[in-house]
Amino acid sequence: MFSLKGKIALITGASYGIGFAIAKAFANAGATIVFNDIKQELVDKGLTAYEAEGIKAHGYVCDVTDEDAVNALVATVEKEVGVIDILVNNAGIIKRIPMHEMSAAEFRQVIDVDLNAPFICAKAVIPSMMKKGGGKIINICSMMSELGRETVSAYAAAKGGLKMLTRNIASEYGEYNIQCNGIGPGYIATPQTAPLRELQADGSRHPFDSFIIAKTPAARWGNPEDLAGPAVFLASEASNFVNGHILYVDGGILAYIGKQP
Repeated sequence: MFSLKGKIALITGASYGIGFAIAKAFANAGATIVFNDIKQELVDKGLTAYEAEGIKAHGYVCDVTDEDAVNALVATVEKEVGVIDILVNNAGIIKRIPMHEMSAAEFRQVIDVDLNAPFICAKAVIPSMMKKGGGKIINICSMMSELGRETVSAYAAAKGGLKMLTRNIASEYGEYNIQCNGIGPGYIATPQTAPLRELQADGSRHPFDSFIIAKTPAARWGNPEDLAGPAVFLASEASNFVNGHILYVDGGILAYIGKQP
């Protein structure tokens, strides 16, 4: 029931990091991998990485915030590869800026990539999923769907909105056998979070790194591979009656109040 054999999966922004790890897991479960990135050089980098893993992936340049470009991408994929069975809205950005210093343009950019783009991509694939009789949509949410923190007002707002978009897609299209769920990663060791894990000049841990280790019952950052199993579950027939759910893969942070000083 966890097999993805014969399925076509589109994972946005999957040249590296979390998206790449999810795509690799899907390929190992039998899926055909399609991914995009915003620049040709990133697509080429991704294709090289997939080839090194023995995976034949289909890579395309596409800005997921551009509705016309996304519609063209989906049409091209349907023509060249086949109808998309699984969509993973993975592409995202974060800007760590105190709210009172953040411009409205910067706020809008984060909302555009992290919330509007998943809407655009889901909207593009849903009609063919309806005709085919089912499909899977997985939105990469965040613990910031539930929690706030300094400097990430736009990101938290976008991910909170993405959580509710996930639930509404489930509500609106569940009768068509389309399941839409979210994955809420905890703090994952990726290039995006690398600055938060850099050693200080004296060799000590970054203060935020120490904070996360102390707040996580697993006492470590997650790895992209930690998301592989949950993603395969939500993409497979094993989750056919799971809809509108956010699966937090956070090492236990959301369940933990922290150690007493």
